[in-house]
Amino acid sequence: MWDADRPALPPVVLLHGTGLTAEDWSEVATDLSSDRTVHAVDLRGHGRSAWPGTYSVELMTADVLALLESTGEDVDLVGHSLGGLVACRVAARSPLVRRLVLEDVGLLRPRMPAAPVRPAGHLAFDWAVVEQVRPEVDTPAADWPEVLAGIAVPVLAVSGGPSSFVPPEWVDDLVAVVPRATSVTIDAGHEVHATRPREFVAAVRGFLDADGNDPAP
Repeated sequence: MWDADRPALPPVVLLHGTGLTAEDWSEVATDLSSDRTVHAVDLRGHGRSAWPGTYSVELMTADVLALLESTGEDVDLVGHSLGGLVACRVAARSPLVRRLVLEDVGLLRPRMPAAPVRPAGHLAFDWAVVEQVRPEVDTPAADWPEVLAGIAVPVLAVSGGPSSFVPPEWVDDLVAVVPRATSVTIDAGHEVHATRPREFVAAVRGFLDADGNDPAP
């Protein structure tokens, strides 16, 4: 956790993508912690969180919901990739989420399954996460349209642009389903926050810190 001396704005919770950890947010978290408390979370099976061997988007959602309930504070939620899918389900169910940022998250649609190959050597996450969660992405749950339509808070979708493997039009499709969503494109590939952190933080700050209920990016 990064904690500012005197945070003046709502806390922000950062959720990483598959195979990454809370440390992946280091540069972003350091900037945001200048005026707010930052919670960078290791999702189950990653980093210093438990590696129980059983994984799903729903289980990760339950973990994050429990975290928010334990603090009892309104928060701004930022999710990248897998963390963005978890964040969508959290935002649809928790009254504690004030605003939501989705980094390179597109509208899920069925796709041809492709079994990924485990990289050699030590990993900072449990490879079983990929084996168990990847099928959920290849064959999305039937309730995803309902989940997205049920997100009542303002949402900023940050697209990684044409250099990302997530097509920008898929991000546009997600924005069309979420009631109060806007979008911005930063052509940086899938890991926008790591490749172009200053631009990513500027977009996030412009959205989270704006006045009004539906701030523009």
